[in-house]
Amino acid sequence: MLSLQEDLATEIANETTETAQAVEAAAEDGGGLISRLTEGDFSADTWMLFWESVGQPVLLAIVLIIAVFIVAGWSRRITKKACTKANVEVTLSRFLGNVIRYLVLLAGGIMILGTLGFNITSLAAVLAAVGFAIGMAMSGMLGNIAAGVMLLFFRPFKVGDVVCAAGNTGKVFEIGLFTTSFDTPDNRRIIVPNNSIFGDTIENISHHATRRVAIDVGTDYGADIDKAREIMLAAAKSTSNVLTDPEPAVVLAGLGGSSIDWSVRVWVNSGDYFSVMDELTRNVKYALDQAGIGIPFPQMDVHIDGKVAQN
Repeated sequence: MLSLQEDLATEIANETTETAQAVEAAAEDGGGLISRLTEGDFSADTWMLFWESVGQPVLLAIVLIIAVFIVAGWSRRITKKACTKANVEVTLSRFLGNVIRYLVLLAGGIMILGTLGFNITSLAAVLAAVGFAIGMAMSGMLGNIAAGVMLLFFRPFKVGDVVCAAGNTGKVFEIGLFTTSFDTPDNRRIIVPNNSIFGDTIENISHHATRRVAIDVGTDYGADIDKAREIMLAAAKSTSNVLTDPEPAVVLAGLGGSSIDWSVRVWVNSGDYFSVMDELTRNVKYALDQAGIGIPFPQMDVHIDGKVAQN
């Protein structure tokens, strides 16, 4: 093991030396150009040297940067279209598209460094050592990538699901390499690191096709229990978009300090949850009012001892 480490250290040192020599040679060339310009030599040979050593590599690098970004975006779109034609889920197709884009950008960056005169072979060993140090320092980012892969593997939710995760509730817009994006009901975009989501409890609100709506109601102790149940059950059945299987139910939840406590429960399609909750609450309130059954609410009686002074 010690011998292997020594060999690796020797190889990295050799590669570093070669890189330094290449940089030194480039500096000497640049120094010759600078000395000519400083001495006022603006001859055709000087401009040709400037073009060959500075102008051409920089111009080519700029063209390559633009081309790399164009190809990266094009590759992502092509990958997503191919996944769509193959009936791959939207969540996975977006993730794969982003992975392809980052790979193209990485390959393009290496190619651009070679264009600028860097020895890629020599630079690779240095980048490996630097990359290891950066990886240790950016362990949180690597954790986000691992968490993103685990989210795609276990698939606790997909794009379009409404979830509650990492203290946020919203519709999943995209699952990326590092973060997941949510759109809230009031149309805000929230971006959460994947590690925060995978390491916490995830509630998938829209996972099932149906949900149960339950509202809590309190009635006066003087009201007849059976009559109150019948009235609230009729109000629940008259509410629109309520499913008949399972049937609506009115459950006697308990005897409270000032009211008889009920739970009115109906089943609905997930998309109708909030509209049904609103209408059900309204129908139950109106039905109890028409039947003369009161809903207790907190009151305060003030008793004054002694005489009240009058001015």
